[in-house]
Amino acid sequence: MSAVDLLIAAGVALLAGVINSIAGGGSLILFPVLVALGLGTVAANVTNSIAQWPGYIGGVLGFRKEYGGQRSRLIRFSVVGVLGGATGSVLLLTTPSEAFNTVVPILVLLASLLLAVQPLLTKRLKRAEDGARRQDPVWLYVALFLATVYGGYFGGALGVILVGVLGVGLHRLKLANAMKSAISMVTATVTLVVFGIFGPVAWEYVAVCAPASLVGGFLGAKLATRIPTTPLRVMIVVFGVAVSIYLWFSV
Repeated sequence: MSAVDLLIAAGVALLAGVINSIAGGGSLILFPVLVALGLGTVAANVTNSIAQWPGYIGGVLGFRKEYGGQRSRLIRFSVVGVLGGATGSVLLLTTPSEAFNTVVPILVLLASLLLAVQPLLTKRLKRAEDGARRQDPVWLYVALFLATVYGGYFGGALGVILVGVLGVGLHRLKLANAMKSAISMVTATVTLVVFGIFGPVAWEYVAVCAPASLVGGFLGAKLATRIPTTPLRVMIVVFGVAVSIYLWFSV
């Protein structure tokens, strides 16, 4: 890889961090760029996962007030995140790369469509919010496990999936958002360890993309109130659909 390749990757990672803070879906931008720069799809996926990890820390810190009184729930959800993230990561590394090449266009398309319907989902959850305290249903843990398996395997738009599942299960959208950030960080931390030890990580790209993603997340938080999210979301969705079509015919 050349210095130009590293510079391109860092620039896109910076943009991905900004996008993640404003609208979400930044991983859908960086992943195909890493593929275009010459990484295989599995290597691009694990490198993207590790490079995006620093951004999750800021999300958790931003919701720290929402975690008051939620210690036991956080522990239970974190255990599910560890199990699901580990399962998905191991599946990615132990199944043939051809299998990932087959499903990745579908996963990118699914992530793009989920990002497209996120505003509608959020509106529905807000209408259904009642603030009542209740015991978490068993199905919620099953759904969270399946979601974090997906997060460990691919991860694009994991936050959208988690918000939907938690919003329905908890009936409190603010708490769902907070728990989404915590579970995402736990899942991402598991993938960081598994991929870092056993995965085909392109560490040169991580070295430039991780700090760029962190800076981008910080800048995005500052710009979030000034940039309209709808046009940006439309652009990401269109880009994601185009990438899925490209991957379908090229990998």
